Amino acid sequence: MAVITRYVVEHKGVEKFVSADKKAADQYDKMLDVADNLSEYIEGKGFTLDGPVLEELSIMLSKNKDSLTKLLKGTTAESLLAEEKAEVVKIEKKKA
Repeated sequence: MAVITRYVVEHKGVEKFVSADKKAADQYDKMLDVADNLSEYIEGKGFTLDGPVLEELSIMLSKNKDSLTKLLKGTTAESLLAEEKAEVVKIEKKKA
């Protein structure tokens, strides 16, 4: 019989992520914490979005925080999207 350790990330009572890798679970948990902070900030600035839309937007921004930082420093969306697309192609080539 094997013993398997699983790390489960729950968010607002819902299981969001399961992994055997503690580091991956911790990173996902931190991303959700950042998303919660973003949601609070967006609402605090007076934007009224439906709950699911606000959550999805906050999670997307949190998952892409490095890209968002580049955009805030002046990188154009066009060049950033091209850079991200090139990175995806590079990863796919490594897999092949």
